[in-house]
Amino acid sequence: MSEFAPLLPLLAILVLFWLMVIRPASRRQKAVVALQDSLQVGQRVMLTSGFFGTITALTDDRVHLEVAPGLPVEVARAAVAKVEESHVTESGGA
Repeated sequence: MSEFAPLLPLLAILVLFWLMVIRPASRRQKAVVALQDSLQVGQRVMLTSGFFGTITALTDDRVHLEVAPGLPVEVARAAVAKVEESHVTESGGA
């Protein structure tokens, strides 16, 4: 058993690295994939570039967005960073 004693600190470092770096990154990646799989037409989304748009159509790996009235763009589904839960509609009231 004493021949494994020098390896214990290295093993402890590896376990800490896994707990603090790899596991949280894996969870974040799974959450992003779940978000991108749950996209629906009509949702307002933010892309990884910071652009906002409304989904007009979906294909397997692409999202069609309208970023401004009459300005459609097609982006990779992986470019969607988040879905706006609620956005304020622009109305003429003051």
